[in-house]
Amino acid sequence: MKVRLGANPIIWSNDDLRELGADITLETCLDQARAVGFEGMELGHKFPREPRALAALLDRFGLRCVSGWYSAELLVWGAREELTRLRPHLELLKAMGSPVLVFAEVSHAVHGDIRRPLSERPVLTARDWRELGQRLTEVAAATEAEGVRLAYHHHMGTVVQSEADIDALMAATGPEVGLLLDTGHAAFAGASPAALARRYAPRIVHVHAKDVRSEVLEQARGGNWSFLRAVLAGVFTVPGDGSVAFGPVFAELGDYSGWVVLEAEQDPKAADPLTYAALGYRNLKRLMAESAR
Repeated sequence: MKVRLGANPIIWSNDDLRELGADITLETCLDQARAVGFEGMELGHKFPREPRALAALLDRFGLRCVSGWYSAELLVWGAREELTRLRPHLELLKAMGSPVLVFAEVSHAVHGDIRRPLSERPVLTARDWRELGQRLTEVAAATEAEGVRLAYHHHMGTVVQSEADIDALMAATGPEVGLLLDTGHAAFAGASPAALARRYAPRIVHVHAKDVRSEVLEQARGGNWSFLRAVLAGVFTVPGDGSVAFGPVFAELGDYSGWVVLEAEQDPKAADPLTYAALGYRNLKRLMAESAR
């Protein structure tokens, strides 16, 4: 594997529940990320969205702009309207030299509502899958033509959550649509991250690495919790601190060349960001080295 290690600011401050880490400055986040050893950062809500300001900020800390999340509603707007809405984000990523665009369909999603259990998440019909696949392939072809590969993010509480959903998405879309493998969301949904890596290695263009605490996961499933309730309870942690077997994942990724981005959606008051960022970085380096032997 020829990878670069990046971090997501969600370790320091949460985008879905913004009171988590609201008191942590962006400068603190970037300074600690660089001190740990990361080469790049994904975007979050605290980052400037003007290219020159963003470049100047990241340059100060010696960091690259890896990518940034985009919330799509293709099932509502259609491909042409979505491309218009996407344009400012795409232009920012192009200006920053980011190779991929993190993209998720959030029509009727429940992941951002702490009151709504995951059992209420939207489920697609066969016709919906065809529509989403066609529209997503059109958008992905357009971004790829401009030098940015679409990396689809399967995510709890959205239309693409389970292993069956990921299979349906891959079947409904063309090769223009890349897959973002998120180890934590896969495990939360009951999927095997290693099996997904084996099945879709040629289409995996981005990786989010986070772990899952199995005891919290069992509570979340048994209690029909919302996604954010599970996050607050500590369902996620950094690689090597939970129950996900990362060795097989990295072994299956084989010749993957791209970014591996550390994540851990935790309450920073309960899980010190610098401590967990450093732990995750060390564990990722070790786990990748072991899988290469």
